[in-house]
Amino acid sequence: MTTALLLALAMGLCVFGAFHGVRMYRADAKLPADLALALEIGATRTTAVGSLVDRLGIRWAPTVLRLMGPKRVDRKRKQIDMAGNPHGLTLDRYAARRAVYGFLGAFGALAMLMRGQLVLALLMVAFGLFWIEVGLWSAIRVRRDHIERTLPDFLDVLAVVVSAGLGFRQALERVAEKYDGPWADEIRITLRQMDMGVSRRQAFDELRRRNDSEQVAQFVTALQQGEELGSPIVETLIQIADDMRRTDAQNARRRAARAVPKATFAVTTFMLPGTLILLIVGFVYGTDVDLDTFTAG
Repeated sequence: MTTALLLALAMGLCVFGAFHGVRMYRADAKLPADLALALEIGATRTTAVGSLVDRLGIRWAPTVLRLMGPKRVDRKRKQIDMAGNPHGLTLDRYAARRAVYGFLGAFGALAMLMRGQLVLALLMVAFGLFWIEVGLWSAIRVRRDHIERTLPDFLDVLAVVVSAGLGFRQALERVAEKYDGPWADEIRITLRQMDMGVSRRQAFDELRRRNDSEQVAQFVTALQQGEELGSPIVETLIQIADDMRRTDAQNARRRAARAVPKATFAVTTFMLPGTLILLIVGFVYGTDVDLDTFTAG
């Protein structure tokens, strides 16, 4: 009985100490303003695991940013913008996750090396170095593809609205309300910048900077050139949409042309030998050949 009571008391003290330690940790760690706002009102934008990782690593985020240096920090900030801040990702949250994943990768690699598993140790190192980068690169690619699919139809609708008599800025706002997704978000950001006093040219330059997309750059360049030359905005929008569709068709043909040699290589290297082996084995078993005659003697 005494032993059971002592064990229960020890477990209770452990639980109390764990909760008290977490409480002290959260009280001491000062969260940046953007991260605090994201954790308070943006919980639906990130997962529970992501929120936990952010809180665990935020203490080391300034150290990670200092080690990265100003140039790499600026490049990473641009990449996060191009990714559209996926799941509420900010620069501080990126640094926090980089610290946590780096620690897990280093600890896991050390544990694997102690067990003599070199391959798993290398995989853990790769996890610590590149896990968050892979997610960021994937988000940039998915967002760019979505914008490039949406942009031509958006320009067609915008041309119709402008031709109906609305000004370009009012038409942008009206059409953006009817669309969802990253391109509509980018247009809303551009409109808010203009509301805050940013010039139209500068706002669209910022739009081009935030998006790693050839079609977005083409749209901004053609729009600014049309404005400088005084060409009708409706004709400019229709021309941009047509050029983008032709570019998409050309890119699709190029991708198809590149896919043919890859498919041929896969067929000749893997499928053809495998098919021949199946045919030969089926023929041998179908003819009831006694294989012992070839191995006798």
